[in-house]
Amino acid sequence: MNAEVPFSVHYTTLVSGANNIIIENDSASVLKSFAVSGGCYFGIADGSTLTIGEGTIWAWNLSVQTANHDLIDRNKYVTADIRIGKNCWIGGNVSILPGVELGDHVTVGANSVVTKSFPSHVVIAGCPAKIIRELTP
Repeated sequence: MNAEVPFSVHYTTLVSGANNIIIENDSASVLKSFAVSGGCYFGIADGSTLTIGEGTIWAWNLSVQTANHDLIDRNKYVTADIRIGKNCWIGGNVSILPGVELGDHVTVGANSVVTKSFPSHVVIAGCPAKIIRELTP
């Protein structure tokens, strides 16, 4: 599964749907410095994309999924794109759910579940995640 991934991943990380991952400014130098820690799962469903901004760093044990089961018909999937802005820092044990858009310079605290979108220059944390601090650009 990970053979299609254009960036470095830890051997315990699983990437499903690697062709649907877009790295902004995917120059060789950006991809060479971009790495994902261990124990992560990226589930990018057909018909959806994960867009990752330049300079974003990822911790361990993440779950990023662009699809989820429908609440009424469990045999049906609902998909939505995910966009992570530039220079974000995603902490350990974080889950990012379908449809989330994070602005630039967003820090996501460890053990957070991100269920909605957030603007640039904020620190978010919690289950579900909420803004706990605004950053001055």
